[in-house]
Amino acid sequence: MTFTVTARQHSRLVSGRLNKRLLIGTAILAAGVLLGGCANVHNIEVGSVPDDYRTTHPIMISEQEQTVDVPVASGDHKMTYGTKSIVRGFAAQYRENASGAVQILTPIGSPNTRSASLIASEVTKVLVKEGVPKSRIAINGYQAEAQHDAAPIRLSFRAISAHTNQCGKWPEDLVSNTSENKHYKNFGCATQSNLAAQIANPADLIAPRGMTPIDAQRRDTVIGEYRKNGSTLKESK
Repeated sequence: MTFTVTARQHSRLVSGRLNKRLLIGTAILAAGVLLGGCANVHNIEVGSVPDDYRTTHPIMISEQEQTVDVPVASGDHKMTYGTKSIVRGFAAQYRENASGAVQILTPIGSPNTRSASLIASEVTKVLVKEGVPKSRIAINGYQAEAQHDAAPIRLSFRAISAHTNQCGKWPEDLVSNTSENKHYKNFGCATQSNLAAQIANPADLIAPRGMTPIDAQRRDTVIGEYRKNGSTLKESK
């Protein structure tokens, strides 16, 4: 059986094939543009957000106030063993980290005002005994609440210390913002803060300390033992 295709039918077939190819090509091009756009946006988002907690919560060095509170009861007339230990520890921290003024703040208006005034004089003696120059000690008062029967004596000085920014910030919802699998805002802050608190000398973060001279006599002794016995330890007889 033979079928005859007219000119009109042939024209319709050709036109339909061209339209189909055109639609397929347009769809492919549109899909490529969309995928490319998504890729670019994803790269921008990832590159703009730091993914290292040490970058988000860096350890910084600056001048800060170092404070210690000494508890005083309304019936105290002299320092206890515990309060003396607190003041000695404060003095040791001052000698190692500062050389400026030391503030002794006593409460005013609280039931233990008189006791705090007596204890403050004894605190001054302990500080001087521990190596704090008396000329750098200043005693001042602060207004305490009348109901606060145990307002402490506050000791303070300013020194260079290592610290991080404030922890506990939660600006985003952890449940709804986990698709990128990135660190949340507060991640690593406590670790950095604890590390900064353990640094004895903040200057070590800026530059290394100078090396001490070698002990030449001890070095010759150790090398001699190694050459003689093959060990740095003397053989027991």
